[in-house]
Amino acid sequence: MPVFVPVAIIVLVLVIVCIRQINQYDRGIVFTMGKFSTIWQPGWHILIPVFQRLIKVDVRVKAVDVPDQEAITKDNIPIRINAVIYYKVQDAAKAVIEVEDFFNAVSQLAQTTMRNAVGEVVLNELLANKQGVSENIKKVVDRVSDAWGIDVQSVELKDIILPESLKRTIAKVAEAEREKQAVIINSEGEVGAAANMAKAAEILATTPGALHLRTLQSINDLSSDQSNTTVWMIPVEALKALEGLAKK
Repeated sequence: MPVFVPVAIIVLVLVIVCIRQINQYDRGIVFTMGKFSTIWQPGWHILIPVFQRLIKVDVRVKAVDVPDQEAITKDNIPIRINAVIYYKVQDAAKAVIEVEDFFNAVSQLAQTTMRNAVGEVVLNELLANKQGVSENIKKVVDRVSDAWGIDVQSVELKDIILPESLKRTIAKVAEAEREKQAVIINSEGEVGAAANMAKAAEILATTPGALHLRTLQSINDLSSDQSNTTVWMIPVEALKALEGLAKK
């Protein structure tokens, strides 16, 4: 058996053992004898066993679901709130060296920041301006995580869960507000109708013959009714005229 055959096999085994592949979405953090030495870009690289250690870091955008958190608003209302945070590793070396577990660290930081942000606003502001509160949370988390090589893309508040008693109270307030608006609209309509009637009465009283014309129009309208009952309307002036004739 030729000598070069075992040698080739040994070389092939060493290559298989030493070669490392870094995918396009990864970065390779290499430690040589315990010290950070370099960052490997995507492709094939040779790792020296025993002396070197490789840690792969995924640099794609990650979505972390921040679990439900108990929080109290500025007006002392207890709520439960959850969110999702989108971030990516900007500096792979810092993400490995500066923090033990950057994934868990970002999640814990988001939970704490979210509770603090909720405590700085009243409930109405939180419900009406979720986007603004989310932006404040993002700024804080992004500023703190910069030291870890993390870039926070966005933070989105998902659900704001209110106590059942508070939900019933809000529903009653909303119903009362709707009833208030209905009463206001109805009263405004009555005021307008009364003003129009007063104006019409003034015109009928001051214009000669207007009342008689109105009476004739009313009789004409009643004559088109298909009912068996006919209503006759006699002006007060006609009654006075008849009364005068009777005295003669």
